[in-house]
Amino acid sequence: MNTHTRHLLRSIPTSAKPRLSNANIVARCISTSQVVGQVPPSSSSNASTSHGKTTHFGFKEVPEEQKETLVGSVFSSVASSYDVMNDAMSLGIHRLWKDSFVSSLLPRLPPSLHQNQVPGSSMEAREPFRCLDVAGGTGDIALRILDRAREKFNSRDIQVEIVDLNQGMLDEGRKRVAKTLYYNTPQITFTHGNAQSLPSHIPDNSIDLYTIAFGIRNCTSLPAVLSEAYRVLKPGGKIGVLEFGKVSNPLFKEIYRQYSFQFIPIMGKILAGDSESYQYLVESIERFPSQPEFAQLMRNAGFQTGQLREGKGGAWTDYTNGIATAWTGVKA
Repeated sequence: MNTHTRHLLRSIPTSAKPRLSNANIVARCISTSQVVGQVPPSSSSNASTSHGKTTHFGFKEVPEEQKETLVGSVFSSVASSYDVMNDAMSLGIHRLWKDSFVSSLLPRLPPSLHQNQVPGSSMEAREPFRCLDVAGGTGDIALRILDRAREKFNSRDIQVEIVDLNQGMLDEGRKRVAKTLYYNTPQITFTHGNAQSLPSHIPDNSIDLYTIAFGIRNCTSLPAVLSEAYRVLKPGGKIGVLEFGKVSNPLFKEIYRQYSFQFIPIMGKILAGDSESYQYLVESIERFPSQPEFAQLMRNAGFQTGQLREGKGGAWTDYTNGIATAWTGVKA
C-alpha cells in the first residue's frame, strides 16, 4: 500500500476498528500494523455513525468516500503480480472456476461467415453479441469468453468491453491482449470506469451478457452495482457473478480460514512484496454476504434467479465446497 493509503487507515477512529477478544479471535497473523484474523463485524454493507455514513474496508469501518481510494491503492499495489498470486493462493484452481463460470454463461452462438468489405454492398453486418466484463482489468474473463466463442462455436461476432476502476489492472490487461489474436481488433476494448456508475457511452438495454468476477466485493454499494447491471442489460440478458462464497462444511471451513489468514498474507509478502493488500483481500472475503443473501440482493435488483439454493435449478453454483460461487440471473 502507498503512503497516502496508510495515512487514511491511521486516521480511522479507534472505535471504528474491530476489537479483539478471546471469544472472537479465529487466527492470528503477523502484520506490519496490527493483529488480525478475528470474526468480522456485522456483514451489513454500510452503517451510520456520528461521522456520517461508513462502509467496510476489510474488517475496518471507513467513511464511504474513502473506500474507493483505499481499494484503488490495493489493486495498484498488486496489479503486476495479480495473476501470479491468484495461482499461488488457489493452487491454480481459480482457472477451473473461471472456465466453468464462462462455459455456463455463454449461449450457443451462430458461426461467423467472412464477408468481403465491398463498397456499396447490400450485405448487412451481423449484430455482435455484446458482453460487458466489469472489474475485469487483466482480461482473464474477457479472453475466456472470446476464446470459447471462437473455439466452441466458430463465432467472431462477439465483442467484450472491459470496465475497471483501476488503471494499473487495465494496463496489465492490455499487455496480455497484445499477445493474442484479438490485439487491436474491435472484439475487445478497455474502459476506465466505475461499476456503480457505468460510463455514459454504455446505453440502457444494450448488453447481452454482464460478468463480474472476484470484483464486486470490493465495491462500496452492492445494490448500486446490481442496479447498473440491470439497467444496461437487454431484456433477456444474463448476469454472472463469480465471487468467493461461504464454506458450509465446518471442518473444511476452519481449515480454509486458517489457511487464508495465516498463509495468504505471507505469500503476498513473498511473491508481491505486499502483505497488507492481501490481508485486506482475505478480510473482504469474510465480509461478503452468504450465497442466499447475495442471491436475494440480485432478486431485489430485479433479476430473475433460480430457487434460493445451490445446484441445478438454484440461484448459485458452488465450486470447491463453496470457496468460490457463481450466481446467475436474467433480466426480465
